Amino acid sequence: MIKIAEYLPPTPTPLWRLAKQAGVDYAVGGLPIPADLSDSDRPWDYLPLLRMKQRYESAGFTLNVIEARPPLNRAKRGLPGGDEEIDTVCALIENMGRLGIPVWCYEWMTDFNWLRTSTSTPSRGGSVVTSFDNALMQDAPPTELGPISEDKLWETLGHFLRRVVPVAEKAGVRLAMHPDDPPLSPIRGVGRIMRSLENFQRLLDLVPSPVSGITMCQGNFTLMTDDLPAAIRHFGRQGKIFFVHFRDVRGTPECFEETWHDDGKTDMLACMRAYRAIGFDGVLRPDHVPTVEGDSNEHAGYSSFGRLYAIGYIRGLRQAVYAE
Repeated sequence: MIKIAEYLPPTPTPLWRLAKQAGVDYAVGGLPIPADLSDSDRPWDYLPLLRMKQRYESAGFTLNVIEARPPLNRAKRGLPGGDEEIDTVCALIENMGRLGIPVWCYEWMTDFNWLRTSTSTPSRGGSVVTSFDNALMQDAPPTELGPISEDKLWETLGHFLRRVVPVAEKAGVRLAMHPDDPPLSPIRGVGRIMRSLENFQRLLDLVPSPVSGITMCQGNFTLMTDDLPAAIRHFGRQGKIFFVHFRDVRGTPECFEETWHDDGKTDMLACMRAYRAIGFDGVLRPDHVPTVEGDSNEHAGYSSFGRLYAIGYIRGLRQAVYAE
């Protein structure tokens, strides 16, 4: 059965207790915080990761996914120092293997990560969500490092995978590629390659391995296809879905907004049925929730109260589907 998790920061917060009270037993974590590090430690070293893992376990959570990355922009751009950045990824994966943390969620977005043009778009009942309008980006300046082509990104990704996949195979850690957010190219002159079903298949075929797979971030994949359950089955039949972000949007890659989990363009019940049909028994977490009354929009998309609604909605879908 699919496992419901929540992204929990490495330091205990009230969200830890709220998630536990909502019935969540699995954690998606980041990298260790400075308090975990001695003078000689790096966040991807064994002892900091051990201390972080034990902290989750002490609160009753199993740490199943690390969804944070050491610096990788030089590697993505093929710049001097890129191989040293890949060395840190290899160290992280080796230590995850030693500690039994089975999935690393990574991405290949250069210069900037997920991007929104608004973090306060009005939604249901006065809640607010994030949104993106590419028309507002047409006059945006290029990034500091300048344009980079999609061909160059495919070249650097191939080099990265040829280095990292053998390490992950030996460690028993699965690599779950997150899509570009938004799945649109270029933005500010920067190519974006993880933006279509065809490109994700190209990723899987680039360096074929049982440990090379996908983070099925539904909010991005539903902007790539009108039939998300079919996409889940396509990649699921290959055994390539390692991790799920369960969220929804309304619109197109050029102009969209996040939605409540029950109010977007996607048939979420059909998606849950697709995960059951492919036998997915990994971790799913809610993502990018609305900010609701009484909560802070300081970290837009990650308010605590909105996450509680999402967890309850997902638990209900899971109960209904697995009872069928």
